[in-house]
Amino acid sequence: MPLSDTTGAPGPEAAGGPLIRFEKVVKRYGDNVVLRELDFEVAAGERVTLIGPSGSGKTTILRLLMTLETVNDGVIWVNGDSLSHMERNGKLVPANEAHLRRVRKKIGMVFQQFNLFPNMSVRKNITEGPVHTLGVSKEEANQRAEDLLELVGLKAKIDAHPTQLSGGQQQRVAIARALAMRPEILLLDEVTSALDPELVAGVLDVLRDVAQTTDITMLCVTHEMGFARDVSHRVLMFDAGRIAEEGTPEQIFGDPREERTRTFLKAVLETG
Repeated sequence: MPLSDTTGAPGPEAAGGPLIRFEKVVKRYGDNVVLRELDFEVAAGERVTLIGPSGSGKTTILRLLMTLETVNDGVIWVNGDSLSHMERNGKLVPANEAHLRRVRKKIGMVFQQFNLFPNMSVRKNITEGPVHTLGVSKEEANQRAEDLLELVGLKAKIDAHPTQLSGGQQQRVAIARALAMRPEILLLDEVTSALDPELVAGVLDVLRDVAQTTDITMLCVTHEMGFARDVSHRVLMFDAGRIAEEGTPEQIFGDPREERTRTFLKAVLETG
């Protein structure tokens, strides 16, 4: 099933520049500096995986992009629009809620926890956002839900409720729900960490299918190194709020340059 319409129309910056750009971004909680003047970019259609130890700033990057957190300094750009700021009288000022909502529509996220509405059917979980936020007709939203559930292998469960599904099935519904909003960018935050080990492979297979059948931009935080190797165009190793190393999956996993990367991968692969 073709899903080439999963993404929205790319903006001017996406055509000739990065879709996501962090410019000297600082994030701190009290005295704890989580991101230290971070500069990094993601091109339209690129799949980038962030790896590194807990507390190194990876998930904070996703939370900033979802506007669940705000920057202390620097600017985040999404498709040429500042996410954290808006222009007023020729100057960048902190973004208001209307600006945040407009830019955030371009971004979908799948969390560690499934966050499905337990009182709604699978169908309603997937169609509610497109109908009420995007203004899509119920008929179109229903057709889209059926197509996406077919993609994730759960079309037969469209009228079930989340409590009737396994954890792996709930996470696959969460992926379908995120894609139903037609985001340009899909953020994945340790999407298998809350699953029993035997359910992990099925969810990762779905995400491999999404990567192979769409041109959606993906930014992924994971400890599943095999998955990172399979789907990524580029891997970034984070440590203490900075990028310690970046490269292709073949280079990072096959011949890392930095001792910190080698130490981290050895520890993860030995315990994985």
